[in-house]
Amino acid sequence: MRELDRIDRSIIDFLQNRGRATNVELSAQVHLSAPQCLRRVRQLEEDGVIRRYAALVDPEALGYGVVAFVSLSVDREKAKGEREFERHIRAFPEIVECYTISGDFDYLLKVVARNLKELSGFLTDRLPQVRGVASVRSTICMEEIKALAPLPVGER
Repeated sequence: MRELDRIDRSIIDFLQNRGRATNVELSAQVHLSAPQCLRRVRQLEEDGVIRRYAALVDPEALGYGVVAFVSLSVDREKAKGEREFERHIRAFPEIVECYTISGDFDYLLKVVARNLKELSGFLTDRLPQVRGVASVRSTICMEEIKALAPLPVGER
């Protein structure tokens, strides 16, 4: 990945907080002409620095009143393969984030559910059906304090 300069970092910092800003607004903020700014943004997108643009939606507005973090261990002999296992995990819409981790578990999942009964059904009936799941431990989120914060973009 190429080294990001001060202007790239300014563009990223602004877009993390104002993803719907126009190119004219962005160019004024970072002190570039609109064409130069657009070229830089497109390059950041092509390089994969800017992955995508999205609307951040309040889960409760869609009826998801429960958020849980689920630690999961895999029995690699029973799993058909790590990528096959991960394909199954990606298919569950309730799993909104998934990370491989070090420590006592192999994966950390962020799961949303409408209520505790729905979460329980997912954790006891559906998730364990994935071939290779050895153990599951869940922690229910009581309150969100800080979520999806912009990445720090300071100079290097």
